[in-house]
Amino acid sequence: MSFAAGEVNVYSYRQPFLIEPMMKEFTDETGIKVNILFAKKGLIERIKREGSLSQADVMLTSDFSRLALFTEDGLAQPVNSDVINENIPEQYQGADKQWFALTTRARSIYSSVDRVGPAPSITYQDLATPAFKGKVCMRSGKHPYNVSLLASIIAHEGEAKAKTWLEGLKANLARKPQGNDRAQVKAVKEGLCDYALTNSYYLGKMLNDPKQVAWAEAVHINFPNQETTGTHMNISGVSLVKYAPNKENAVKLIEFLSGDVAQQMYAEDNFEYPVKVDVKPSELVASWGEFKQDKIKLSDVAAQHEAAIKLLDEVKFDL
Repeated sequence: MSFAAGEVNVYSYRQPFLIEPMMKEFTDETGIKVNILFAKKGLIERIKREGSLSQADVMLTSDFSRLALFTEDGLAQPVNSDVINENIPEQYQGADKQWFALTTRARSIYSSVDRVGPAPSITYQDLATPAFKGKVCMRSGKHPYNVSLLASIIAHEGEAKAKTWLEGLKANLARKPQGNDRAQVKAVKEGLCDYALTNSYYLGKMLNDPKQVAWAEAVHINFPNQETTGTHMNISGVSLVKYAPNKENAVKLIEFLSGDVAQQMYAEDNFEYPVKVDVKPSELVASWGEFKQDKIKLSDVAAQHEAAIKLLDEVKFDL
């Protein structure tokens, strides 16, 4: 890490294969060197420990919940940029501009090709009804992807209805929550369940992995709540760190990540939906069809983050 004028320091939860090529493009375009610290966990805690001495300029996260925690802990600062405001819709900005989405991904419901077929009218609420008993697989309720979904349901319907839904969902699980998103699709392939709650971009990843393509071919991807609120969209995102020593360069980097070049790389390399509206998804992702997205402001969802964690504890969801 460095404090040099021509550099910027990035702490990233996102993986090197995706981020390093983008940073090379940024350096080629601006001459600003990018220093990156990658980790699967602990980066927020590290910045908190480092305090005003932190060398971190930019925080990249792979999920919305970490962005919410980062800002709740007072570790971010607002960014006012005409470039960012033009590239990123208001829905995908923090209320105080302390975070910005860079990509979106649908929290999809996958259904078994053999036992169910396509389920275009399915809803998240359906998963908690008696007809789905013993048919649903998902990872830990406290995983950021699921916390974000639950927080959105609280934002739409209130805590009481969200708790009832969570209890019904728990009662319908085919097994104790476990594994990652791809493991849920594998479980459908193996006949352990008929439905899996999984992010959309994993379908692209599995179709491009010879060892997992059979899992992907065993499911249909469905976009829930098309007749009601629309499909919940989780995000990857970025924040400017509160004590960023290279603030000007950091803002330039965030502007670059919101622009055409980086947005297209996200779309092609990781099968995510760009937040910049005039950048198209990859051909594979586009083949899954257009769908209605939940238009709720993610800042409203973020406000329910703590309530979601509380409900998961109350119903002992993972036990």
